[in-house]
Order: sequence, then C-alpha cells, then structure tokens
Amino acid sequence: MPILNSIASWLMKKRMHQIELFIKYPVDVQNEWLLNLVKDAKNTEYGKTYHFSSIKNYTQFKNQVPLNDYETLKPFIERTRRGEQNLLWHSDIKWFAKSSGTTDKSKFLPVSDQSLDGCHYNAGRDMITLHCYNNPETQLFTGKNLALGGSFKEDIFGKHQSYHGDVSAIIIQNLPLWADFFRAPDVSIALMDEWESKLEKMALTMVNENVVSLAGVPSWMMVLLKRILEKKNVKSIKEVWPNLEVYFHGGVSFAPYKEQFVKLFNNDKVNFLQLYSASEGFFGIQDQLKSDELLLMLDYGIFYEFIELSHWLMNDYSNIISLENVKTNTDYAIIISTNAGLWRYQLGDVIQFTSTNPYRFKISGRTKQHINAFGEELMVHNADTAIAVACEKTHALVKDYTVAPIFMQNNSGAHQWLIEFETEPNNFEFFIATLDEHLKKQNSDYEAKRYNNFVLHLPHVKKMPTGTFYNWLKANNKLGGQYKVPRLSNDRKIVEEILNQTAF
Repeated sequence: MPILNSIASWLMKKRMHQIELFIKYPVDVQNEWLLNLVKDAKNTEYGKTYHFSSIKNYTQFKNQVPLNDYETLKPFIERTRRGEQNLLWHSDIKWFAKSSGTTDKSKFLPVSDQSLDGCHYNAGRDMITLHCYNNPETQLFTGKNLALGGSFKEDIFGKHQSYHGDVSAIIIQNLPLWADFFRAPDVSIALMDEWESKLEKMALTMVNENVVSLAGVPSWMMVLLKRILEKKNVKSIKEVWPNLEVYFHGGVSFAPYKEQFVKLFNNDKVNFLQLYSASEGFFGIQDQLKSDELLLMLDYGIFYEFIELSHWLMNDYSNIISLENVKTNTDYAIIISTNAGLWRYQLGDVIQFTSTNPYRFKISGRTKQHINAFGEELMVHNADTAIAVACEKTHALVKDYTVAPIFMQNNSGAHQWLIEFETEPNNFEFFIATLDEHLKKQNSDYEAKRYNNFVLHLPHVKKMPTGTFYNWLKANNKLGGQYKVPRLSNDRKIVEEILNQTAF
C-alpha cells in the first residue's frame, strides 16, 4: 500500500499542470468549451432549432439561444426519460439526477456519459489532487474514503429503462475501477434506499475500517459519526480512525457545523475541504487550506454566464455576462450550459467572486432562499456567518435552523429564527444581540431596516426541541443524501409546518 500511495499521489499531482493552465488562460478555456459544446450538440433537436451550427462566438450564442429554467427544458427532459434521444445532447442519456427539492418540487436533471466522466469524475480526481498538492506527506491512498451518498431507482417506460436518484448514487454506481477501489462502504450498503437502516449498517461496517477521508453533507455526516461513536463507545473519531486526513464537505454552509466537527474529530491533523456540486454538475473546489474560497473549475464541460442578483430579482435579464466581465464583491446568479444538455440554464445558486485572478468565489445562497419581505435582501451566507459568530461568542453549537419573516402591523415585522441547539448559548439574550449585530455588519439593507425598529425588529429566536428538524425531514420523506433544511424563506410555510409539528 505505501508504494501504491506514492504512485497514486504522483499521478494526481500531474493534474496540477492542467489546473494551472485554466487558471492562467480562463477566458480562452471557457470560450473553447462553449464552441465544443455547441459543436457536439449541433445535430440535436435543440441544436437545430437554435442553429448551433452557425454559432462561432459567445455573442452569437447569447443572441440565438434563449435563457432557460427547468420548466422550459422539462418537455425535452421528460421525452428523454421515456426513451427519445438526441434532443438536448448528442449521446444517449439514461441517468437522471433527482434534485433534493429544497425550495421547489424535485427536478430530474440529465446525466450524460460526458458529464459523468468529464465533470463529476474529474472533480473527484481534482479534490484528491488538490489535497495531495497541499499535503505532500499524504497517506490518502493507504485507506478508504467513506462517502455518504443517496440511492437510485429504475423507471420503466414501455420497453425503455431509465434511472433516477441522487447524483451521489449515480456517481457511486458508475465509478471507474480505480476510484471504487478506495471507496467504502460496499455498494450494497452505500446505495440502500431506506436511510435509517443505511446509517445503521454503515456504522456497523465502518467502525473497524481504516478510513482516511470522508465525503458528504455536514448535517448527515454528523448523524453518522455520532452513531459510530456510540457503536465504538468512544468520545472522538480519532479513537476510531486515527489516520483520518480530510473531510470533503458541501451541500450546506460549513460555518454552523465546523466547531462541532473539530470537537468530534479531536484531531488537528484533519483538514476540511469544501466542494461545490449539485445535481446539474460540479463547479468549485477549495484549493487553499487557509481560505474557504472556492476555485471555479473551468474545464469540466460547463460554460458559465452570470447576472447580477439585483437584476435577476427584478426579472431584468438584459445584462447577462460571461466570465471575463464579472466583478468581485457582487452577488451573481449563475447560468450554465453543460455537457449533459442544459442550455443557458438558471442554476438557482448565487455566488460572489472574491478574486478574478484566479477566479475564486464564495457561495452566497440560493435565488429562492433569501428574505426580502421588508427590503432587507438577507442572503444565506449572511445568516450562516452571523449564527457562527453568535455561537462562538456564547459557546453554543447549532444542529440546524430555519428563518422566516413575521408580519406585524404598520408594515413592520421581524425575522423568526427556529434553532435546534446541540449546545445552548451560555447567555441567550447576548446570542440574539450578537446575531443581530453581525447581520447588520454584513448587510447594509438589513441594517437600514433595523434602524430604530422602524421596519424590522430584533430577531425572534425560538429554541426548538432535539430532533425537530430530523422529524420534519422524515415527515416530508426527505431523510438523507442531498436533502437539507431550507435556511431562509420569504413566506412562513415551512416555519408553520415545523411549529405545528412540535405543538403536539
């Protein structure tokens, strides 16, 4: 195994040359990918409709191809699920990633062979590459990677078969041999459909493995790790897996969870590396240990466009731009065209560039997960950062939370925070005051609306019983995998569901 570790580490590091290439020539790489994508799809039904064969540059692409969301592409996707091919993409597609449906009904996103190989598997290779590059003494290939994924199901449409499920399950089912060799647990367990049984079997089978890396959504990984500690009857993960090197995390902000994982691992040698992936593709990887910024991955078969969030919120799509024209410290909604046939697709995510040389960014949140009930334009990253600071100042730990507006008389109101604590604040009133203060520091619109309580009053924070959010997810058939508690809502639907659930 030491020899294998040395060979694998060397091969992974070779990829750094290609990463350095797109860092040096980002616009050239993106423009080349755009032309490759339209060339590959020029004879599809969609490509013929919008004259892909005549597109020679970005301006033509933007002028000829309409902006899409899931509903506009859904007829093509549904036809593909039922067996028609060459509609959005030139190769046959039988796999569909089912989105978590955090803010809407679940979507079925096409996954082509090209997106599996060129996007998802390349991303898996790159997250390992970047870890090895930043940790020259790594022993990552001497043990197993515990990947916490979902499941998939078969669909039968007459004589045609297709499959849908979590993108993590699709990746695991189709892994190349080199990647599957280092993965755990066994596929028969990893792809189980019933979540609680899966966690139990994973805990039983993994306690005696040599796990060197973890990958999964923080909220669900925390549940699994605590179950493993119970099985092993120990207090820290270091006592179970002393060779653990890195936790690859994504799906939700890590800020509210980091201190819990630090305490749980009890091992300062474990690195935390953030990933940015979705059912539609894989977009960013944290490439520096001392910064949680993400490097935009530009050679995965995805062409990026952007629109300032302020324009998007006003339904003004006249100022869509390509990568070369983005600015730092500006919230952008992302538009993607992919090697699975999603053309000028509104992803629903919002990012803010922190650097344009290279293109690094932070995730701001979702276009449909913000609160603007009173003109405050509060984003998920504002809430995550503020709650992390409030926890640090009051020695609290948060399991989960959600926020919604409260509407009062005279057009005023407040934000109601439902928080389930792992460890409650040592001073609850100071926790609320700190939360409010750091929301003001980050967001000038929130600060203006809070002035003298004229529009927004102090946040209303309600401590929720243990198991509140787990039970809500379970009641909504959303346990495990990619499912997450929505952080911010512009209405009270989710908050009222949770409050009503806990009233009994």
